[in-house]
Amino acid sequence: MADMFAPLVAQLKANPKTIVFTEGNDPRILEAASKLLAEGVLKVVMVGNEAECKAAAAAGNFDISAAEIIDPENYVGFDEMVNTMVELRKGKQTAEECTAMLKKSNYFGTMLVKMGKADCLRGGATYPTADTIRPALQLVKTKKGAHLVSSCFILDRDFGEEGLKRIAMGDCAVNIDYTDTVDKATGEVKIAASAKLAEVAVETAKTAKLFGIDPKVAVLSFSTKGSGKGGTVALSHDATIKAQEMDPELAVDGELQFDAAVAPEVAQVKCKGSKVAGQANTFIFPCIEAGNIGYKIAQRLGGYAAYGPILQGLNAPINDLSRGCNADEVYKMSLITACQS
Repeated sequence: MADMFAPLVAQLKANPKTIVFTEGNDPRILEAASKLLAEGVLKVVMVGNEAECKAAAAAGNFDISAAEIIDPENYVGFDEMVNTMVELRKGKQTAEECTAMLKKSNYFGTMLVKMGKADCLRGGATYPTADTIRPALQLVKTKKGAHLVSSCFILDRDFGEEGLKRIAMGDCAVNIDYTDTVDKATGEVKIAASAKLAEVAVETAKTAKLFGIDPKVAVLSFSTKGSGKGGTVALSHDATIKAQEMDPELAVDGELQFDAAVAPEVAQVKCKGSKVAGQANTFIFPCIEAGNIGYKIAQRLGGYAAYGPILQGLNAPINDLSRGCNADEVYKMSLITACQS
């Protein structure tokens, strides 16, 4: 096990959590769940038909006897769940519509978290990211003060410069870009694009701390301190200022090119005196194209193991799985999700 997971296991054994898996009959989920249960790391709730889940577990020789299996079709608290969802949706869905939605494992599992039956959720091994995020936004919702849900990846490797062995990158999976939220009636800017990117920076720094990273946050661009114009330069510049206002203790600087962010010799030339430049370990991208490409380059060419996307800004930890994931990734991402509780 990579060093970054040992503290997570210790934390969870000392403070047990319950995780929901929305795809209870998937072999990858079953293998990960059996390992979590055998190690006594997490309590597990599987959503699905009990006979199907047990048959799939038996076929793979996975022991899930300690897991709770809940089938939406015969859940004793289903009517209460429907009524709660109707209240949460505030007239946007009827009781009949909520009933139909809660027969789906992603909505059902999310409501288990909302109603306190579980601490966190992992889903998406067989369905798109949007089908994990949508129920979370509608039911669990964003935490107080948050204006958006974002994501980050934790990247880990056992070689190279000490300060770059474990790094964080955000947002690489959720927000395509950042635009002002404008009041349609008045034209007034309610939430500036830069404030949204600043929020991503602050939340990614918080996530980084969970994994032993002392965040030094670089808000990235193709420009360093005004060397370039246009594009997202102003966005990254303004977001840096707003992030500092949001968290005065945060070590954050921008806008920075990647070389200025990580190479001390470049930082000395381009932004001498910066407390972040040349030693950054938490990287904030101005759009999803840059973020997604950036973390995949680090993963495939830089030798990093990439863990994520880790969702940020929700009232409870709900995270997505890649449809191409394996059981080991499910296991590790379950540890990460539970430690966000």
